[in-house]
Amino acid sequence: MSLPPEKASELKQIIHNHLIKMNIHAKIRDVLAETVREDLDPGHSSLSEEDFLRALQCRGIVDDVMKDLHFSKEVPDTELGLQNTPKPATHFIDKDPTKLKKTNMDPARRYLYLQVLGGKAFLEHLQEPEPLPGQVCSTFTLYLHFRNQRFHSKPVPCACEPDLQEGFLLEIHREGLGDGSKMADATTMLSICDPVHLVLIKRDTSSETTLVSSYFLDWRTVLSSPSGKTSVAVELLGVGSECKVTAGVLNMSLDLYPPLSEILSPDIITTQQSLERQKTAEKERLFLVYAKQWWREFLEIRQANQSKLVKIFAQDENGVNRPVCSYVRVLRAGRLLESPRQAARFVSLLGLEKAPVVGGGGAGKQEQWCSLLAFLCRNKGDCEDHATLLCSLLLGFGLDAYVCVGTKPKSLAHTWVMTRGTDSTITFWESLTAHRYLHQAIDPDAPPLAPQPRPSYPYRTIGCVFNHRSFLANCQPSDAVELCSFDFHNQSQWKAMSEEAVGSVCSPGSTTSLPPLPPLCGPSLEPSAASNQLELELRYLVVEHRKDLGLATVWDDHLSYVLSSALAAYELERCTGTSCGNEEFQDAVRRAVPDGHTFKGFPIHFLHHNARRAFATCLRSPFCDEIVCCRGDHVRLAVRVRVFAYPESACAVWVMFACKYRSVL
Repeated sequence: MSLPPEKASELKQIIHNHLIKMNIHAKIRDVLAETVREDLDPGHSSLSEEDFLRALQCRGIVDDVMKDLHFSKEVPDTELGLQNTPKPATHFIDKDPTKLKKTNMDPARRYLYLQVLGGKAFLEHLQEPEPLPGQVCSTFTLYLHFRNQRFHSKPVPCACEPDLQEGFLLEIHREGLGDGSKMADATTMLSICDPVHLVLIKRDTSSETTLVSSYFLDWRTVLSSPSGKTSVAVELLGVGSECKVTAGVLNMSLDLYPPLSEILSPDIITTQQSLERQKTAEKERLFLVYAKQWWREFLEIRQANQSKLVKIFAQDENGVNRPVCSYVRVLRAGRLLESPRQAARFVSLLGLEKAPVVGGGGAGKQEQWCSLLAFLCRNKGDCEDHATLLCSLLLGFGLDAYVCVGTKPKSLAHTWVMTRGTDSTITFWESLTAHRYLHQAIDPDAPPLAPQPRPSYPYRTIGCVFNHRSFLANCQPSDAVELCSFDFHNQSQWKAMSEEAVGSVCSPGSTTSLPPLPPLCGPSLEPSAASNQLELELRYLVVEHRKDLGLATVWDDHLSYVLSSALAAYELERCTGTSCGNEEFQDAVRRAVPDGHTFKGFPIHFLHHNARRAFATCLRSPFCDEIVCCRGDHVRLAVRVRVFAYPESACAVWVMFACKYRSVL
């Protein structure tokens, strides 16, 4: 194998640098002097090259050199999916954090290299013991989002000084038409007010996630550094009720590649940031003045409006009051989601968790509407987080979607999503379950015996609706959902805010206080591998459980395979609302179960793929326990697992246990 001249010279330089690093010349001189002194007798004329090499080998010098000199196989660009033409950086999540790949850097673009150099002062983990090798422990993971690029760190053990050592290469690209391939200069970068959004997530030993901190880093201080490099200590604050308490500190360095030829004065950067804050504060002040006036007008319409659930502002995870319309954006999922109903299914797979309240017994729940990145990284949130994400996705699919704020039975506050069809059809979407309900208003003036539609939805009252451009409050005599008309053009029924006023503080780029919208990332699971692994683990648990009961276990692999079609049909029904394939499944089961035998099956659905948790849940059902612990003549067991992967780390896991046995009268 021959190398091109430039590769050969590069290899020689690598070896030369390595030998210098080992101080090889001094070692050779020592060996040479020792060899001449010990091995040469007075009658020996000269020392040959073979004698000297043998002396180096005997003293282990050659082995030391080869042991420390590592050559890695270079993966061709075509194998990595890289093209010769430079492409802008896009969002990705490295599924194997231990495998490093070359980055396709475009020399005509500017990059920001953000390096995390470790954490300190995470006092909540001051007494955390040092984890033993191989021990399962709680971990920290840092997530980043910057201008449509998403990254995350390797998980590290939780500690007072966590060993977060990571580097992230962020591309700083222009947004003007035709400017995407041009290198951003200092003035252009100064006008880019998008922060680097940092989200720190803690994952405990049972895989439960907790949002530790959400921080927006203004990276533009590096523009005034003569070396193109600066160091910062980022003080991370807590979230929710602890938003004023320090959670910890991250040490970071920021590098610009290539460095700027002309740097900016620190005063210029400070002035720019001050102007942006003033502009944002003025817009927010004017909107607040408008909102107060609008609210007074709404209350004057009728006395009953005071008790309606009209929510104009909501607190985010950092305790900042933001207009509710700013939580909704038009979000397109690319190839990750194919339809609105699949989007609803994806959102329903994200876990439900209400914001924790210190003390637990306080009146009402802690309000916390999360930014989208914090919600996705934590993989769970409250009903408001689900509703705003679903509304954003439905808007991306071109639907006329709104978030509804109202109540469920027992006057529990709730949010859900509504879409209006071009034929005035009103459809409610429950973001926690992906169920859809058609709304048909009841006519309160109809005769007593006239047939009236019976509502199937679980909603009782509705106070307001909103999306990224509109905010409307319900000013009808009754706020009962079943009596409501959703003709938003009728000003006697719905009082709308000015779209211009809403857009001044809620449209993308209108204010610097709005968190940028992150893109969705692809699934983090390989469905086939995850399905096989979970199925093997469940088989082992079933065998061990039956062994404890003194029962033998015989598996029917064909029957297990037959169950696949049922699991696929269950997930398809959850996605589309239509059932199909049941006839084929029933026919296959009849053929797989001989005459005189009984078949029993138990399907169950999970949002995780932890085998022990799933098996413990299954055994709590008497139907599943009856199958797993089946006794009888010629008993055969079957289990099938199907993992359906969705964007982010969301997954739908279907498990079916089954058995067949000879019926004995």
